[in-house]
Amino acid sequence: MTSTAPVQPNVAVHPAKYVLRKLPLVTALFWALKIIAVTLGETASDQFAIELKIGYATCAIVFFAFFVIVAFLQLRAKRFHPGLFWTVIFSTSLVGTSISDLMDRGAGHSGTVTNNGIGYGTGAIILTSILVVIFLVWRRSGQTYDVEKIATRKGEMLYWIAILVSNTLGTASGDWLAHSTGLGFRNAFFVIAATMLLLLAAHYLTNINSMVLFWVAFVLTRPLSAAAGDSITKPVSEGGLGLGTLWGSVALLGCSPR
Repeated sequence: MTSTAPVQPNVAVHPAKYVLRKLPLVTALFWALKIIAVTLGETASDQFAIELKIGYATCAIVFFAFFVIVAFLQLRAKRFHPGLFWTVIFSTSLVGTSISDLMDRGAGHSGTVTNNGIGYGTGAIILTSILVVIFLVWRRSGQTYDVEKIATRKGEMLYWIAILVSNTLGTASGDWLAHSTGLGFRNAFFVIAATMLLLLAAHYLTNINSMVLFWVAFVLTRPLSAAAGDSITKPVSEGGLGLGTLWGSVALLGCSPR
């Protein structure tokens, strides 16, 4: 996966801008790649946890370790590496899907049954509360919320923590919308897509803080991608293409720009 890194001034002259070289600009390409990365994360997570019956708990532990490794490499990097950056995004969806399913469904590999978990609605409320706390800590830290102007390692750490929780929340909220409300994944996709269009209009037509809109959109792209992933992997009888999680993941890899 690739993206465009912002042009950087000389580091020796502007040391505060150093970290900017490691993060991409928020463009239409950013959002397209984000949707592909998190959709791939969900289908891959489901392949291991459900189809291979490894279970949510085991997958959550293994995927979290993977996230820690690639996030550490990203934090240590001296410049923007598109492949590394999008691998970290992918890893947040991979582990976020497993953590959300573990919370909402329990420690097995039950698919959509929530008898052993806390349920989609409760999970979404808990994760929303955690995300609010993260943003409060972020604000008190004095670091900028502007994701295109993050210029310190502390700011970048907060950025990745918020992304991890956002993608986990996106999984829970998407499951709640698709399953608990009875909309199903196709109608849930249309509802979320319409909301995204409203956010886009708000960005250009209102004075609402752009970072508020960014993080709302960032959370919503996760359930949007979940609905898109289901449309690829679910059986034809349920309105999907019937590719399954394995071939769905392969198809998404094929869509990823090099």
